[in-house]
Amino acid sequence: MHFICAYLSQVMHRPKENGVGKFREIATFVEVAARGSLSAAARAQGIAPAMIGRRLDALEGRLGVKLLQRTTRRLALTDEGAAFLEDCQRILADMEEAESAVSARSAHAKGHLLVSAPAGFGRQHVAPLLPSFLAEHREVTVNLNLNDRVVDVVGEGVDVAIRIAALGDSSLVGVKLADNARVVVASPAYLKRHGAPRTLAELARHHCLAISSEGSQRGWTFREDGKTVTLKVAGNMVCNDGAVLHDWALAGKGLAWRSMWEVAAQIEAGRLVTVLDAYAAPGNDIYAVFAQRRHLPLRIRAFVDFLRRAYAQPNYWRSEIKQG
Repeated sequence: MHFICAYLSQVMHRPKENGVGKFREIATFVEVAARGSLSAAARAQGIAPAMIGRRLDALEGRLGVKLLQRTTRRLALTDEGAAFLEDCQRILADMEEAESAVSARSAHAKGHLLVSAPAGFGRQHVAPLLPSFLAEHREVTVNLNLNDRVVDVVGEGVDVAIRIAALGDSSLVGVKLADNARVVVASPAYLKRHGAPRTLAELARHHCLAISSEGSQRGWTFREDGKTVTLKVAGNMVCNDGAVLHDWALAGKGLAWRSMWEVAAQIEAGRLVTVLDAYAAPGNDIYAVFAQRRHLPLRIRAFVDFLRRAYAQPNYWRSEIKQG
């Protein structure tokens, strides 16, 4: 990733004309990655395919790395290209947001928003905030769709999808809303009866409350000896609903592997206790994702900014209000 930071630093400190050209190359690279071909990107930008190729060559030449593997039939991102693309998308999205914010200061957000979110997270951390958002933006209406599948944002016409995972689809733009981590928790009563596990191997002697999906039990992910490991845990109860596992953990029925967005309030109140913190894997952060658009509607920008501000409030994740 070091070449990304170095390159962007060069862009910001070059003369104005040169910097503009480099940002144009970045925009071209993002367009090509999204559309899958030089000709499609050329049509979208209204220029010749040869110009697209020259911009990509110039960009790769300055970076000193290959971003795209190009053949007559297909394009494929290299590993370096995939890493660079994510940062480029974020930079371009921030630029469009800044420009739109200036030009739309006197405008009002209006229109309909279709929002998708995971069921548990949406119930606790999206639905309770909607009345306040709509009070600020009275010309906006919202349809909140809660489900635990990964929706096709473009194909299903979703304006904003909340995802608790890193952005993987290069045709989408992701804006990080908040940090998140997964922790193993249990009630004080359970730990008093069974003791707290101190190593991953000790999970085998505990009742682990695992989630199942379509008949397949999901593993718990940890970091051990510098490596990410996924364990299939065992217990006398499994469920396909995370909220049920949460309730079972509070009732002292076993250990549960849950996200901090769900259990932070109970941890703060002492009703749940974390264990195996030394083995915690990197978190799945919370993102708002939406289709790439040249002119993002103000209602989408307003909604994403509203969530980001709400989640950044001190003690938001420890509040009992949303745990009902």
